[in-house]
Amino acid sequence: MSKLLDSDTKNIPADLQRTLEICLGLRLQDASLSTTNALRLFNGFYEGLPRVTVDLYANTLVISDHDRDLASRHELHQAIAQFYTEALPEVQCVLLKQRHAQDVKLRQGVLIHGEQVSSSIEENGVNYALDLRLNQDSSFYPDTRNLRLWLSQQMADARVLNCFAYTGALGISAMAGGAREVVQTDLNPHFLAVAKRSQALNHFSGEMKTLNQDFYPMVAGFKNQSQLFDCVILDAPLFSKTRRGRVDLPQNWHGLVNKVRPLVGHEGRLVAINNALFLPGAELMESVRKLTADGYLEISEIISVPQDITGYEQTIAAKAPADPAPFNHPTKIVIMRAHRKDGRRA
Repeated sequence: MSKLLDSDTKNIPADLQRTLEICLGLRLQDASLSTTNALRLFNGFYEGLPRVTVDLYANTLVISDHDRDLASRHELHQAIAQFYTEALPEVQCVLLKQRHAQDVKLRQGVLIHGEQVSSSIEENGVNYALDLRLNQDSSFYPDTRNLRLWLSQQMADARVLNCFAYTGALGISAMAGGAREVVQTDLNPHFLAVAKRSQALNHFSGEMKTLNQDFYPMVAGFKNQSQLFDCVILDAPLFSKTRRGRVDLPQNWHGLVNKVRPLVGHEGRLVAINNALFLPGAELMESVRKLTADGYLEISEIISVPQDITGYEQTIAAKAPADPAPFNHPTKIVIMRAHRKDGRRA
């Protein structure tokens, strides 16, 4: 990215321009971001403009507005787009997602600048396919960047199960780390199609399988077959309900972990994520303590969320609704190591 912070930004309110300049300047100085072209340029929830986030995916700027009074926000969106297109020459188009719009197309995103959105990004030498208008999200989450790096460093020759895989980015990072087999599971085949595109963009030696199935019968099927994995990734949505079962992270995260833990081989890892915004970190850790009380699971480590997501010391103007400590963000990532009575490995 280029440091063009003195561009002629007419029609942008001075206080907004100054805020965006400071936030962008710190990201331009952040050496950890040199390995990716998918990052959060501005997190208004913490950096002074509630309900607005701005992400960069290769040549596409994505403005996500969570405000409900969208009719009055046009000038704000235009000002943000103007600032970044003038400050960053690589930005060729701007996609606006209005998260509370009634029209699904407005939630998925409309172009307000340029013509062609990015179809892939690169992070730590790995290529990931994108479908920026797949749904109201952008098909790729910058907040789990550190976890993707961890997986790429820890999964050599591993057999990996990625539950609620969405577009499969975590499974792709495991393949980049030399996993011999990755099973990507999700109820939505359109999400898994993006995972297949990501696989095609790379040259992995391992095998990737996709399984379009509900979580509960999928887990039951693997248990019935006595299948084990070196690593199970559990990144469930905040809430979902099918005829097979219910997912509610604030209420039944503990139960979801217990569902998958029998699938983890001896000395294997269980990667568990909970991104419930209003769930305090201390409350989640109490659940983890209960999960590890019998000694068959133990906490291995906590993975932090990068600073472009959390905001920087100089830019943070507001705190999360619930204190995430000991995590540094409401996206709470804990890795546990499993110990089995029978000593069976994957």
